[in-house]
Amino acid sequence: MVRIKFSNNVDQRIFLEEVMSKTNCPSVRELANRVEINYASLKSYFSLRRLLPKEIFDRLVTFAEIDLKKFKFTLIEENWGQVKGGKKSKKN
Repeated sequence: MVRIKFSNNVDQRIFLEEVMSKTNCPSVRELANRVEINYASLKSYFSLRRLLPKEIFDRLVTFAEIDLKKFKFTLIEENWGQVKGGKKSKKN
């Protein structure tokens, strides 16, 4: 799963807050209900514990009609943060 990494960690929260303000959602729970995303997952994205998946990011951008020029972000590959099989166990 491709993930979105913002240049500054706080930008992810700012992005989600902007989505909430443009859609007139008073809380993260209300946003989760409107966009049909699991509340616990959206809460962990909001509290910066996890990076946003590209599918959810695209859904939020189209739902709130946000201009992406404000935010600097990069796409992280699927295997980012994982240990490649067999490399760790091989020792000289």
